[in-house]
Amino acid sequence: MISLVRRGSLVGLLLFTVALGCAKGKTASAASSEAAPGASATPAPSPARLEPAGAAMHIDPTRAWLYLKEILAFGPRWDGSKGQKRLGEYLHAKLKANGAQVEEDAFVADTPAGKISMRNIVAKFPGSKDGIIVLGSHIDTNYPLRKTNFAGANDGASSTALLLAIADQLRGKKLEGYSVWLAFFDGEESIPSATPGDLRWSDPDSLYGSRHLAQRWEQDGTNKKIKALLLADMIGDKDLEIFRDTNSTPWLEDMVGEAARRLGYQSYFFGEGGGGIGDDHVPFARFGVPVADIIDLDYGYNNAFHHTTEDTIDKLSPKSLQITGDVILETMRLINARGGQAAASAQKLQQQ
Repeated sequence: MISLVRRGSLVGLLLFTVALGCAKGKTASAASSEAAPGASATPAPSPARLEPAGAAMHIDPTRAWLYLKEILAFGPRWDGSKGQKRLGEYLHAKLKANGAQVEEDAFVADTPAGKISMRNIVAKFPGSKDGIIVLGSHIDTNYPLRKTNFAGANDGASSTALLLAIADQLRGKKLEGYSVWLAFFDGEESIPSATPGDLRWSDPDSLYGSRHLAQRWEQDGTNKKIKALLLADMIGDKDLEIFRDTNSTPWLEDMVGEAARRLGYQSYFFGEGGGGIGDDHVPFARFGVPVADIIDLDYGYNNAFHHTTEDTIDKLSPKSLQITGDVILETMRLINARGGQAAASAQKLQQQ
């Protein structure tokens, strides 16, 4: 999920740390050209001029933090592990308790380490308008670190816990806008061969779950119904600083920034830096789905904690989960407002 900007910052660390960190490296220029179709052809109104649609919602950071601890209690959750299996059962139980329609998208991925069974989990909350907002997170942990105690507190667990906290806010509601689908992507991490030292990341060896689901939804027409896909990744960092991703759809990134401004959280978003990130939003962008990757690209000094056993819960904060969750929920209200404005404009044109 990492761009050239982020990977370049690792020079000077120990070689072993660099190798682990580069497992998901991807050049910004290559990723940007692939993701370009994600830009919507529909003219986008200024987010600042939109009046959010629907009731305001806020996550419960205490519940989000509890979910994070429960997920980490499963231990490492790389594909094929017992922890991954237990996590899947846990997600099904939690989401069904929230009244969601839960579906599983099972498939077999052909990886450098062999064929591995994977599954995406999708929870659906119906809305009153025709269209879908997808919120995403990846659920697997780093495969090359599978023989360690790496449990991915920030990288995988934090965003998964956040989506469960968002599900709490959707429970029992007839959503006033678009339907909301929570997509828990499997196989985001690279799965290199068992050869010692083989930690290479590549386009084919990554994003297995999102590539599979994007292709499936393209074939059945779902992608055309998606108004926006908001991906959360590595959003628990105490020192929260959400990166501006050039692989994301510009108007949707602007909308995320406007949501943060409205809530008084603008200092945590898009402050410095920029570049293309290879993450689970890219396969959908290739099919023209509007996407935004909400990700903190500076985890520890010089990104020192990422893809190491130092990725532990003491580096995270419930406040960061609250900030990110509330901004996502506010962005959803702006997306619904944008849809309403577009519909009103279309109706006005038909009457002329």
